[in-house]
Amino acid sequence: MILEVCCNSLDSALAAQSAGAHRIEFCTGLALGGLTPSIGLLKEYTKIISLPTRVLIRPRGGDFSYTSGEFNSMLEDIAKCKELGFEGVVSGILAAEGSLDVARTAALVAAASGMKFTFHRAFDWVLDPKETLLKLSEIGVHTVLTSGAASKALDGLDQLKDLKAMNTGVEIMPGSGVTAQNALIFKKAGFKAIHMSGVATEKVLDHSPKVSMYSASLLSDTHRFTTQENRVKDVLSLINSPY
Repeated sequence: MILEVCCNSLDSALAAQSAGAHRIEFCTGLALGGLTPSIGLLKEYTKIISLPTRVLIRPRGGDFSYTSGEFNSMLEDIAKCKELGFEGVVSGILAAEGSLDVARTAALVAAASGMKFTFHRAFDWVLDPKETLLKLSEIGVHTVLTSGAASKALDGLDQLKDLKAMNTGVEIMPGSGVTAQNALIFKKAGFKAIHMSGVATEKVLDHSPKVSMYSASLLSDTHRFTTQENRVKDVLSLINSPY
C-alpha cells in the first residue's frame, strides 16, 4: 500500500521523507485547501527531496471554477513542474454548477502528458461522482483523491468502496482524516493508496504579535474576494486631490 503525505513546506517534506513515506503531494496554504508552491520553493524542493512527488496546481483558495487567466497560469505551472522533473501534478477544474469541466480538465491532463495526474478533492463537490469518475477515466486521469464526499474519509467509506468497485482503471485514494487509528481499515477494504497530512502545530515565535496576519473573514468556499475597481478609484481620487 502506498502512503502519500500532503506536505505544506520543506520541513514537512523532509519529515515525510525521513519517516519513510512512499510519495508526497507538495503544496502551500494548507489552511486554504492547498495552493501551488512558488517556482523558487519548487526548485529548492528538488535539491533536498528524492521521493516521488506530485505538485498541487491550484492558483487560489475557494471554488474550483477558474478564470481564463487562472487557467493559463495552471498550464504554465504544469509546464514548469514537468521541466523540474516532478513525477506528477494534482489538479482539476469544475463548472460553477458543480459538474466536471471536462474540456479544461482534459487540457490540464494533456499538458501533464508523461506525468501522473491526480484529480484532487474537488471531486467531493461534484453532483454525480460515478459519472464524473467515468469521464476522468476517459481523459486519462491516473488517481482521484477523495473523502467519499464526507468530512472524513472514514465517514465516506461506503462511497469510496462503490467508486473502487467500478474498476475504471483510475486509482481511488482515500484522504482526509487518515491516521494510524484508521489506516488499516482502508487497507483491508482493498485500497492501494491512502493520503494523509500528519500535521501538528509547533510554536515558532517566542512572543505573541499584537496584530494577526490571519483573516478568517476572507475564507469562503462559495465566494471570491477580489479587488473592486470603484474602491481603488475612490481612494485615488482622495489622495490625488489637493488638501
